[in-house]
Amino acid sequence: MDMASTFIKPMHPEGRKFVAIFAVIALILFVIWEPLGWLGVLMTVWCYYFFRDPERVTPDRTDLVISPADGVISLIEPAVPPAELGMADTPLTRVSVFMNVFNCHVNRAPVGGTVQAIAYRPGKFFNASLDKASVDNERNSVRITMADGRDIAVVQIAGLVARRIVCFTKPNEVLAPGERFGLIRFGSRLDVYLPEGVEPMVAIGQTMVAGETVIADLKA
Repeated sequence: MDMASTFIKPMHPEGRKFVAIFAVIALILFVIWEPLGWLGVLMTVWCYYFFRDPERVTPDRTDLVISPADGVISLIEPAVPPAELGMADTPLTRVSVFMNVFNCHVNRAPVGGTVQAIAYRPGKFFNASLDKASVDNERNSVRITMADGRDIAVVQIAGLVARRIVCFTKPNEVLAPGERFGLIRFGSRLDVYLPEGVEPMVAIGQTMVAGETVIADLKA
Protein backbone atom coordinates (compact mmCIF):
# COMPACT_ATOMS: atom_id res chain seq x y z
CA MET A 1 0.00 0.00 0.00
CA ASP A 2 1.47 3.36 -1.05
CA MET A 3 1.16 6.64 0.81
CA ALA A 4 -1.52 8.00 -1.53
CA SER A 5 -3.89 5.05 -1.02
CA THR A 6 -3.42 5.38 2.73
CA PHE A 7 -4.98 8.85 2.79
CA ILE A 8 -7.02 8.98 -0.42
CA LYS A 9 -9.97 6.58 -0.35
CA PRO A 10 -12.56 5.88 -3.04
CA MET A 11 -15.71 7.98 -2.77
CA HIS A 12 -19.18 6.47 -2.90
CA PRO A 13 -21.16 7.71 -5.96
CA GLU A 14 -23.83 9.02 -3.58
CA GLY A 15 -21.42 11.76 -2.53
CA ARG A 16 -20.46 13.16 -5.94
CA LYS A 17 -23.22 15.77 -6.17
CA PHE A 18 -22.58 16.95 -2.62
CA VAL A 19 -18.85 17.39 -3.22
CA ALA A 20 -19.68 19.29 -6.43
CA ILE A 21 -22.04 21.59 -4.50
CA PHE A 22 -19.43 22.23 -1.81
CA ALA A 23 -16.81 22.96 -4.49
CA VAL A 24 -19.07 25.51 -6.22
CA ILE A 25 -19.74 27.20 -2.88
CA ALA A 26 -15.99 27.33 -2.24
CA LEU A 27 -15.45 29.10 -5.59
CA ILE A 28 -18.14 31.65 -4.76
CA LEU A 29 -16.56 32.26 -1.36
CA PHE A 30 -13.18 32.87 -3.01
CA VAL A 31 -14.82 35.62 -5.08
CA ILE A 32 -16.34 37.16 -1.94
CA TRP A 33 -13.26 36.91 0.29
CA GLU A 34 -10.25 34.60 -0.09
CA PRO A 35 -10.11 33.36 3.56
CA LEU A 36 -13.75 32.26 3.20
CA GLY A 37 -12.78 30.43 0.03
CA TRP A 38 -10.16 28.38 1.86
CA LEU A 39 -12.78 27.55 4.49
CA GLY A 40 -14.94 26.33 1.63
CA VAL A 41 -12.07 24.16 0.39
CA LEU A 42 -11.76 22.58 3.82
CA MET A 43 -15.49 21.86 3.88
CA THR A 44 -15.27 20.33 0.40
CA VAL A 45 -12.47 18.02 1.53
CA TRP A 46 -14.52 17.07 4.60
CA CYS A 47 -17.52 16.27 2.40
CA TYR A 48 -15.38 14.01 0.21
CA TYR A 49 -14.00 12.36 3.34
CA PHE A 50 -17.51 11.82 4.70
CA PHE A 51 -18.55 9.90 1.59
CA ARG A 52 -15.39 7.79 1.43
CA ASP A 53 -15.97 4.11 0.71
CA PRO A 54 -12.82 2.13 1.56
CA GLU A 55 -12.48 -1.56 0.86
CA ARG A 56 -12.91 -3.80 3.90
CA VAL A 57 -11.77 -7.37 4.60
CA THR A 58 -14.76 -9.27 6.02
CA PRO A 59 -14.15 -12.45 8.06
CA ASP A 60 -14.95 -15.50 5.93
CA ARG A 61 -16.86 -17.33 8.67
CA THR A 62 -20.60 -17.32 7.94
CA ASP A 63 -21.52 -17.76 11.62
CA LEU A 64 -20.31 -14.34 12.70
CA VAL A 65 -22.27 -11.11 13.06
CA ILE A 66 -20.22 -8.22 11.68
CA SER A 67 -20.58 -4.54 12.49
CA PRO A 68 -22.75 -2.82 9.86
CA ALA A 69 -21.21 0.59 10.52
CA ASP A 70 -18.11 2.48 11.54
CA GLY A 71 -18.50 4.18 14.88
CA VAL A 72 -18.76 3.48 18.60
CA ILE A 73 -21.02 1.08 20.50
CA SER A 74 -23.46 3.41 22.28
CA LEU A 75 -26.06 0.97 23.63
CA ILE A 76 -26.43 -2.73 24.35
CA GLU A 77 -29.87 -3.63 25.70
CA PRO A 78 -32.91 -5.88 25.20
CA ALA A 79 -35.49 -4.44 22.82
CA VAL A 80 -38.29 -5.59 20.54
CA PRO A 81 -37.43 -5.33 16.81
CA PRO A 82 -39.40 -2.77 14.76
CA ALA A 83 -42.97 -4.01 14.41
CA GLU A 84 -43.03 -3.21 10.68
CA LEU A 85 -40.60 -6.08 10.00
CA GLY A 86 -43.13 -8.70 11.09
CA MET A 87 -40.81 -10.41 13.57
CA ALA A 88 -41.92 -11.81 16.93
CA ASP A 89 -42.43 -9.28 19.72
CA THR A 90 -39.90 -11.07 21.93
CA PRO A 91 -37.15 -8.72 23.17
CA LEU A 92 -33.79 -9.40 21.55
CA THR A 93 -30.34 -8.03 22.30
CA ARG A 94 -29.96 -4.76 20.43
CA VAL A 95 -26.45 -3.48 19.71
CA SER A 96 -26.31 0.16 18.61
CA VAL A 97 -23.41 1.69 16.67
CA PHE A 98 -23.33 5.49 16.73
CA MET A 99 -21.69 7.24 13.77
CA ASN A 100 -20.44 10.80 14.08
CA VAL A 101 -19.89 13.15 11.14
CA PHE A 102 -16.28 11.96 10.72
CA ASN A 103 -17.07 8.24 10.40
CA CYS A 104 -17.47 6.44 7.09
CA HIS A 105 -21.25 6.22 6.58
CA VAL A 106 -21.51 3.34 4.10
CA ASN A 107 -23.52 0.56 5.79
CA ARG A 108 -22.74 -3.13 5.37
CA ALA A 109 -24.71 -6.32 5.91
CA PRO A 110 -23.99 -7.82 9.36
CA VAL A 111 -24.61 -11.36 8.05
CA GLY A 112 -25.18 -13.16 4.79
CA GLY A 113 -28.74 -14.10 3.90
CA THR A 114 -31.93 -13.22 2.05
CA VAL A 115 -33.62 -9.87 2.55
CA GLN A 116 -37.11 -10.80 3.75
CA ALA A 117 -38.45 -7.33 4.42
CA ILE A 118 -37.52 -3.65 4.17
CA ALA A 119 -39.63 -1.07 5.97
CA TYR A 120 -39.14 2.70 5.99
CA ARG A 121 -40.79 4.80 8.69
CA PRO A 122 -40.63 8.61 8.88
CA GLY A 123 -39.96 10.19 12.24
CA LYS A 124 -38.12 12.80 14.24
CA PHE A 125 -34.43 13.71 14.31
CA PHE A 126 -33.24 13.41 17.90
CA ASN A 127 -29.56 12.88 18.61
CA ALA A 128 -28.92 9.33 17.34
CA SER A 129 -26.93 8.42 20.46
CA LEU A 130 -30.07 8.66 22.61
CA ASP A 131 -32.08 5.55 23.44
CA LYS A 132 -35.36 7.09 22.23
CA ALA A 133 -33.89 7.53 18.75
CA SER A 134 -34.63 3.85 18.05
CA VAL A 135 -38.34 4.48 18.55
CA ASP A 136 -38.92 8.11 17.55
CA ASN A 137 -36.44 8.88 14.77
CA GLU A 138 -36.77 8.34 11.03
CA ARG A 139 -35.60 4.81 10.29
CA ASN A 140 -35.25 2.13 7.66
CA SER A 141 -35.40 -1.46 8.88
CA VAL A 142 -34.07 -4.53 7.07
CA ARG A 143 -34.83 -8.13 8.02
CA ILE A 144 -32.28 -10.69 6.86
CA THR A 145 -32.94 -14.44 7.03
CA MET A 146 -29.79 -16.54 7.29
CA ALA A 147 -29.24 -20.00 5.83
CA ASP A 148 -30.16 -21.63 9.17
CA GLY A 149 -33.55 -19.89 9.18
CA ARG A 150 -32.78 -17.37 11.91
CA ASP A 151 -33.46 -13.69 11.39
CA ILE A 152 -31.38 -10.62 12.10
CA ALA A 153 -32.76 -7.10 11.93
CA VAL A 154 -30.53 -4.15 11.06
CA VAL A 155 -32.00 -0.67 11.36
CA GLN A 156 -30.68 2.56 9.83
CA ILE A 157 -31.61 5.50 12.08
CA ALA A 158 -31.38 9.15 11.09
CA GLY A 159 -29.76 11.49 13.61
CA LEU A 160 -29.71 15.12 14.64
CA VAL A 161 -27.94 16.23 11.45
CA ALA A 162 -28.83 13.34 9.13
CA ARG A 163 -31.81 13.95 6.86
CA ARG A 164 -31.55 11.17 4.32
CA ILE A 165 -31.43 7.40 4.67
CA VAL A 166 -30.42 5.53 1.52
CA CYS A 167 -30.99 1.77 1.11
CA PHE A 168 -29.48 0.00 -1.89
CA THR A 169 -30.92 -3.48 -1.34
CA LYS A 170 -34.36 -4.88 -2.18
CA PRO A 171 -36.64 -7.64 -0.82
CA ASN A 172 -35.61 -11.17 -1.87
CA GLU A 173 -32.08 -10.01 -2.67
CA VAL A 174 -29.28 -12.18 -1.30
CA LEU A 175 -26.62 -10.28 0.64
CA ALA A 176 -23.11 -11.48 1.43
CA PRO A 177 -21.59 -10.70 4.83
CA GLY A 178 -20.09 -7.21 4.72
CA GLU A 179 -21.82 -6.30 1.45
CA ARG A 180 -22.81 -2.65 1.10
CA PHE A 181 -26.55 -2.22 1.56
CA GLY A 182 -27.07 1.45 2.42
CA LEU A 183 -25.82 4.82 3.58
CA ILE A 184 -26.97 7.62 5.88
CA ARG A 185 -25.96 11.21 5.30
CA PHE A 186 -24.26 13.26 8.01
CA GLY A 187 -24.36 11.55 11.42
CA SER A 188 -26.61 8.68 12.44
CA ARG A 189 -26.85 5.20 14.00
CA LEU A 190 -27.24 1.53 13.13
CA ASP A 191 -29.06 -0.96 15.37
CA VAL A 192 -28.51 -4.72 15.09
CA TYR A 193 -30.99 -7.11 16.73
CA LEU A 194 -29.22 -10.38 17.46
CA PRO A 195 -31.08 -13.73 17.27
CA GLU A 196 -32.53 -15.01 20.52
CA GLY A 197 -29.88 -16.50 22.82
CA VAL A 198 -26.92 -14.88 21.03
CA GLU A 199 -24.71 -12.74 23.26
CA PRO A 200 -22.66 -9.79 21.96
CA MET A 201 -18.86 -9.90 22.06
CA VAL A 202 -18.50 -6.12 22.23
CA ALA A 203 -18.78 -3.47 24.94
CA ILE A 204 -20.16 0.06 25.17
CA GLY A 205 -17.56 2.56 23.98
CA GLN A 206 -15.79 0.06 21.71
CA THR A 207 -14.83 1.30 18.25
CA MET A 208 -16.37 -0.58 15.31
CA VAL A 209 -15.17 -0.98 11.73
CA ALA A 210 -17.95 -1.73 9.25
CA GLY A 211 -17.58 -5.05 7.53
CA GLU A 212 -14.71 -6.16 9.76
CA THR A 213 -15.35 -5.96 13.52
CA VAL A 214 -17.15 -9.01 14.96
CA ILE A 215 -20.19 -8.19 17.09
CA ALA A 216 -21.24 -11.76 17.96
CA ASP A 217 -20.56 -15.43 17.28
CA LEU A 218 -23.76 -17.24 16.33
CA LYS A 219 -22.31 -20.58 17.47
CA ALA A 220 -21.01 -19.40 20.84
